[in-house]
Amino acid sequence: MAGISKNMRGAALMVAAMIAFTVNDAFVKVLAGEVPLFQVVFVRGLATCILLTIFAWFSGAFSCRVRLKDWIIIGLRAASEVAAAIMFITALFHMPIASVSAILQALPLAVTLAGALFLGEAIGWRRMAAILVGFLGVLLIIRPGTSSFDAYSIYPVLVVVVVTFRDLSARRLSSNVPSMTVALATAVIVTVCAGIGLLGGEWVSLNTHSYSLLGLAAIFVVGGYLFSVMTMRTGEISFIAPFRYTSLLVAMALGFFVFDEWPDTWTLIGSGIVVATGAFTLYREHRSARAKRLVPLRSR
Repeated sequence: MAGISKNMRGAALMVAAMIAFTVNDAFVKVLAGEVPLFQVVFVRGLATCILLTIFAWFSGAFSCRVRLKDWIIIGLRAASEVAAAIMFITALFHMPIASVSAILQALPLAVTLAGALFLGEAIGWRRMAAILVGFLGVLLIIRPGTSSFDAYSIYPVLVVVVVTFRDLSARRLSSNVPSMTVALATAVIVTVCAGIGLLGGEWVSLNTHSYSLLGLAAIFVVGGYLFSVMTMRTGEISFIAPFRYTSLLVAMALGFFVFDEWPDTWTLIGSGIVVATGAFTLYREHRSARAKRLVPLRSR
């Protein structure tokens, strides 16, 4: 990628991360009705833990000392990840992959709103208006109270809430805690919780096809994580962040070609509103952050 600007490299890495995460979702969705939810999370988690342990070892993450305060935050973050994984896969098993992905695109809006409500971060009326319009877009997708309403659409909405808490808690982590340590600890806790869930549930004998799908899902999850970490270290986040919405395009393509699914008109309109307001919110956050950086310079 020599000769390519950092921003373009960062954008390419963000697209790669979104493709990896969404392809993982497709592999998991194929297993719907074939393998129980907790078994999917457990087997995929084992493979993910092995791969992350290897990467953590070579990256030197094990040599870093983590304070008790950070371990508590990592534990809370992992607990939210457990809830998010269960609800997300439940939705994925019962809903079109594009619809699930569309609702999850509201995450940047929810994080911005939660940051203002709970962390005292300032947001202007334009961003607040965009957030409210974006949430109206989510309502167009799920359409509560109509004949098109699917009760399972509540699950991705709850995922947005839980992941918002996860992302806000991550802001409290010390800057010296390696991202790989957080990822590995989270993967271990999620896998252990899935194993506990399996104790009172059903275990299905997996064939080569199922093991292959779960193994590929784990590889794409780890790939998505690594690409996302590289993304945050390459280029300007304000330029790169909007490329996260490519996950919706990938989900729509996979839904059409793999699962013979296509969103209805209202879902497409709602998705467009969520993406547009999310991109606008990211743009306004960049403008606000840039203005704050320039104020000290002007005062000189």
